[in-house]
Amino acid sequence: MSAHPPATAITAWRHHLQDEADAAYLYQILAEREANPERRDLFHRLAEVEQRHTAVWRSVLAEHGTEIAQVPPSGRARLLAWLARRLGPDLLVSLMLREEGQEVKGYLQLYRQSAAGTARDAALLLAKESAEHARTLGSVAGTTGEPWHRMASGGFLRNVVYGFNDGLTANFGLVAGVIGASVAPQIVLVSGVAGMIADALSMGSSGYLAAKSEREVYAHEIAMEAEEIRIMPEVEEDELALLYEAKGMARDHARALARDVMRDPSRALEEKAREELGIAEAHTTPLREGWITGVATAVGAFIPVAPFLVLDGATAVWTAFAVAMLSHFAVGAARSVFTGRGVIRSGMDMFLVGLGVAGVGYFIGDAVARWLQ
Repeated sequence: MSAHPPATAITAWRHHLQDEADAAYLYQILAEREANPERRDLFHRLAEVEQRHTAVWRSVLAEHGTEIAQVPPSGRARLLAWLARRLGPDLLVSLMLREEGQEVKGYLQLYRQSAAGTARDAALLLAKESAEHARTLGSVAGTTGEPWHRMASGGFLRNVVYGFNDGLTANFGLVAGVIGASVAPQIVLVSGVAGMIADALSMGSSGYLAAKSEREVYAHEIAMEAEEIRIMPEVEEDELALLYEAKGMARDHARALARDVMRDPSRALEEKAREELGIAEAHTTPLREGWITGVATAVGAFIPVAPFLVLDGATAVWTAFAVAMLSHFAVGAARSVFTGRGVIRSGMDMFLVGLGVAGVGYFIGDAVARWLQ
């Protein structure tokens, strides 16, 4: 057995082991949900490779005195599987692409930081294989480039989670502040509904403007690229050939393909936008982005208000508090899909944030009411 490594190294290896076990589990879920036979076979093969990766880390850990027999999927992986079963496999494909990209960066960092040995060798091997997985998933998802440099934002689900989170937290603080002022229940209800509408409109318009600005930036970049193709096609042809070579194509073949592509300016622009700029065809519109974010915000903001529609007095207050706190934990757990943190820890973080917002809002409302009397 090799000399015992630092505890931080063991923790890092165990983290990578769990990541690989989760990936194997999720690829298996994808295979179960996939109707296309070719893609189903691809996901099965990716699951098998991830299982081999878990064996690599178990071997590294065993060599340094830590035996691990079985690695069940984490709570976060189970949450992703639940979402995939209900929302379809395409969502999970985009999230797995993001995961593979993060693995590449994590393994490359581990490789650079590790001393010579089996752990360093494993990190380099798995970085290469994770990069290949990312490219494979990228072809399935219709994206190009290196996903460990350009990470997907999460699209629809991300907008829903973050819009819901903003509406819930902001309006919970508002409702708590109005309750702290000891006003009539009707005032709490009116204030909560007004806050819900204002926050939904604000978040919706922000989502719309952000998506619109992003598209304008992309349009500007593409326009610049089109002008470059027009005024210096030889330089652009050389750049395109180098991009093909970087992806593993033989030099002569890369040159011939680049020359053929450059004969058609529109095809050349499409290829350069995808390969060089990493800009693919947009699958959504600013209006849709704004609508999704605004509705998700309104739903989240409605939660602390809803009990006042059917209950009165202290019962309504405590019910609103309990439902809002549970919702904070739930949305924190959902955020773990994007942050990579554990479900319980992420949920507790949001629970504490909600508790803090409610406390601050309540005491400020109480203080302002006392000052006005």
